[in-house]
Amino acid sequence: MTTQQLVNQIESKRSFLCIGLDVDLTKIPQYLIETEDPIFEFNKAIIDATHDLCVSYKPNTAFYEAYGIKGWQSLQKTINYINDNYPNIFTIADAKRGDIGNTSSMYAKAFFEDLHFDSVTVAPYMGKDSVEPFLAFENKHTILLALTSNEGAFDFQINSEVLGSNGKELYKQVLETSKQWKNSENLMYVVGATKAEHFTEIRKIVPDSFLLVPGVGAQGGSLSEVCKYGMNKNVGLLINSSRGIIYASNGVDFAEKARAEALKLQKEMENIILHQN
Repeated sequence: MTTQQLVNQIESKRSFLCIGLDVDLTKIPQYLIETEDPIFEFNKAIIDATHDLCVSYKPNTAFYEAYGIKGWQSLQKTINYINDNYPNIFTIADAKRGDIGNTSSMYAKAFFEDLHFDSVTVAPYMGKDSVEPFLAFENKHTILLALTSNEGAFDFQINSEVLGSNGKELYKQVLETSKQWKNSENLMYVVGATKAEHFTEIRKIVPDSFLLVPGVGAQGGSLSEVCKYGMNKNVGLLINSSRGIIYASNGVDFAEKARAEALKLQKEMENIILHQN
């Protein structure tokens, strides 16, 4: 998917919602456990109920890998279902990969060529040669971890005692350095909603890039604050919500309740878009 196609989806749906498909079998309705593939059946119901309200789905691969080969098969069925039935949806493999060149090439082939995801999250710690293999794929996007929403982000990313030789926080160095890599136009960045006060500085460095923003909802991030400081002329944000939507109910009405929660966010986003200018 091209960036412009993603922008078109945002404009037509008046939404920049990304729904995280992080399936925990202990939290889904118990009647689904009796089905042949409970993870896929759960995802399918969520997708069918919410596809018109969001522009992206983001399965976190750990929630599938935890169940071995069956979990991986559920992931493959899920991405195939999205691509076959809702091909305009932007798909994110939240895998946080990143390794030496040859290994990264294999990771990229797995997610882009075999599973046919539009994007994958990648850790930048090993530098350019661990990320550029992902960037080599045309119309595929690499979402680099920049400033995450977890408490541990203060250990390195924004720790004033862990500054580089130029006196800049690590997350700023990641942003600035990554812009110099080959095919960097295919980069997006993860920036946590719980770090909203940093969005102004981030936009100075990457004014036009899309930012994947976790942390709204269950983690306490503010949608209005993120949009105030993080939106650009194309919106430029994908706001992720996982638990707050997919686990709105654990009863037979789980898909209906998930839609209701997604609709609340979509309406809030629509209002923000309409009043952006």
